[in-house]
Amino acid sequence: MKQLLYSKKLAPYLFILPFLVTLAVFWVVPLGRSFVMSTQEVLYGQATFIGLGNYERLWGDRIFWQALFNSLRYMVLTLVLLIPIPLALAALVNSNIGSARIKGFFKASMFVPALTSVVVAGIVFRLIFAESDSAMMNQVVEFFGFGPVRWLRSDLTGLVALLAIALWRWAGVNMMYFLAGMQAIPTEYYEAASIDGANKFRQFIHITIPNIKPTVIYVVTISIYGGLSMFLESFMLYAGNNSPNNQGLTVVGYLYRKGIEENDLGFASAVGVVLLVVVMTLNISYLVASGTFKKEAA
Repeated sequence: MKQLLYSKKLAPYLFILPFLVTLAVFWVVPLGRSFVMSTQEVLYGQATFIGLGNYERLWGDRIFWQALFNSLRYMVLTLVLLIPIPLALAALVNSNIGSARIKGFFKASMFVPALTSVVVAGIVFRLIFAESDSAMMNQVVEFFGFGPVRWLRSDLTGLVALLAIALWRWAGVNMMYFLAGMQAIPTEYYEAASIDGANKFRQFIHITIPNIKPTVIYVVTISIYGGLSMFLESFMLYAGNNSPNNQGLTVVGYLYRKGIEENDLGFASAVGVVLLVVVMTLNISYLVASGTFKKEAA
């Protein structure tokens, strides 16, 4: 054992063994089991092999395609909001504007929503976007001369409510990621650019953005996954998994409906496999396009 621990070749694998075992037990094995179940009809503990039958049902299921569209739309719009806005906030915090104490308070207050339970946040936002005249958002629109809005009854306004939750919850987290990347950039770069006559905007474009590219890639990657895996926010906002005309139904919500509510585990497994393929395809395509897998020149 002593020779094993001190072996330069074997010791590293021994130290990462707990992680590998955990990964296998809680990820690889369930994933493999999901692939198997997606080719079966599972009823009351009895599994019957049906081949690609579940995938054929999935292909012709209109509600699945609507759920996939809802998830993709939500994912794209969260990228539009949760990349530039936190990036601008991080640049503002990283600048010389304001005192360090105010910036510290601002960073803490922006990060607090990420520590809040999604269940609590969903209930609060359901009250904010309620249909009554006394609801917060209806009071806001009434101030501008508009009548009460039935926020969660319409597809567009319901999407606004979901995006509001996402922006409130994750803007601070992404801001902290970008801020960490900006603070790792040597100050000499900015000093040299100032001597050359570059203003703050050109410094941001030509120094900050290129140097935080790994951070941007990471944030976009987890945002793609987070957008497509969204479920609990919609579930709590609509007080269940049955929104009007399925406007708030996501792929994960559809998986939950089929697997848990309707006990169709084989079909739900097929939904999960397709979702995994979509997520991996989008993320790998983005990583390839961003040059993540390219070897750096020596």
